Amino acid sequence: MSNRAQSPSRRTVLAAAVAAAVAGTTAAPAAAAEADPRAPEPQAAAAERLVDNRAWVTYTDWREGRALGVRTLSGARPGVALAVPAGVTEYTDPHTGTSASWEYATWTSPSHRLKVPATEVIPSWNADTPAGTWIQVELQGRYNDGTDTPWYVMGRWAAGDQDIRRTSVDDQTDDKSTVWTDTFSVDDASTGLRLVSYRLRLTLYRRPGSGATPTVWRLGAMGSDVPDRFTVAATTPRVTRELPVPRYSQNTHVGQYPEYDNGGEAWCSPTSSQMIIEYWGRKPTAEQLSWVNPEFADPQVCHAARFTYDHQYQGCGNWPFNAAYAATYPGLQGVVTRLESLTDLETLVAAGIPVITSQSFLASELTGAGYGTSGHLMTVIGFTADGDVVANDPASPSNEAVRRVYQRREFENIWLRTKRYNASGKVASGTGGVCYLYFPASPTPAQRKALAAVGIR
Repeated sequence: MSNRAQSPSRRTVLAAAVAAAVAGTTAAPAAAAEADPRAPEPQAAAAERLVDNRAWVTYTDWREGRALGVRTLSGARPGVALAVPAGVTEYTDPHTGTSASWEYATWTSPSHRLKVPATEVIPSWNADTPAGTWIQVELQGRYNDGTDTPWYVMGRWAAGDQDIRRTSVDDQTDDKSTVWTDTFSVDDASTGLRLVSYRLRLTLYRRPGSGATPTVWRLGAMGSDVPDRFTVAATTPRVTRELPVPRYSQNTHVGQYPEYDNGGEAWCSPTSSQMIIEYWGRKPTAEQLSWVNPEFADPQVCHAARFTYDHQYQGCGNWPFNAAYAATYPGLQGVVTRLESLTDLETLVAAGIPVITSQSFLASELTGAGYGTSGHLMTVIGFTADGDVVANDPASPSNEAVRRVYQRREFENIWLRTKRYNASGKVASGTGGVCYLYFPASPTPAQRKALAAVGIR
């Protein structure tokens, strides 16, 4: 996470009270439909876009990198896997104190020159990590003054939690930039310092002598330079559509499994993730859910919280960890990006792709929410005929109350701005349009076109 209004150590909802629920019936899980043929064509990516997305996903992409002990996988899902280890290293898990030896191999991307010299970069990855394996993702950038950043650790990740504790790494800085949990950020953008290029380094780990290997089939990053702004320009409604996304309330889980950020009251991110995972027709198996107390409703939300939890951040709101969790389900991809307008968001919804948005606001700034927050995730599932935003807001008292309609102008401002005033009247920050996108590994032509329109391939 970046050094915006929220504390760098938390993305917890500060809801003191939730407004009266907007009535609605729970939508059944459903696969996405084709794009509405009446919807307007997605707009082409403009040359002046403020966001640059780059991902390594094809066989050709993976062959372009520098491989040390990894092999390139071809076929339906190209990627990289550990072949002959480059060496053995010792890792002491800071959250358990356990030390162990691990074989490792590395893959380093070519340097990617950013189309948008960036103040922030957020990596994403999609991977399989069988028992006894894990991965580390690092970023090194070059500034426009010709100097390089150190290699920053952007995540130590495993789908499970039995071998290592999934974690971000604090206290990484070179006095020009800092890593805030999951986000590389230039410390003082007003100086004109920008990141002009970067490389990503992937390290694959397994227990010595094991035949197991992690496999990674998507690795990339989003770089952006969103200007400081308290308000954003209004957009004209262009899509009327609502997607049948299941509804889950995080508040159903208040007090459950407090070892994962004190329980459901802080689970806006995994609850939103689970809604979209099930929209695409995926769900944990009964065996995977066997650890959850059978008395708890919607155990899959507890499961999502456990397996997105970042032990350093001490929360479930690590953005790339949520995207990586979604991609552990067969046939799904997950990325973190920024959209630049509600028009971008409408393009995706028109193609059947719901979007998880990150925003912060005072209670007075979002009519009908009934709470204020320094950081909250919700799922945008559609737009009304008047252009207002239909959202599944997990900060609701029940599943039935999750569906909300928020005023278009209010929503686009709280989501897309980068500066705001907090309850004390001090300048705080917003996310500038950060969102999660989960979509099929084999998208339909309409979905592929919509993703390309917002810079995702």
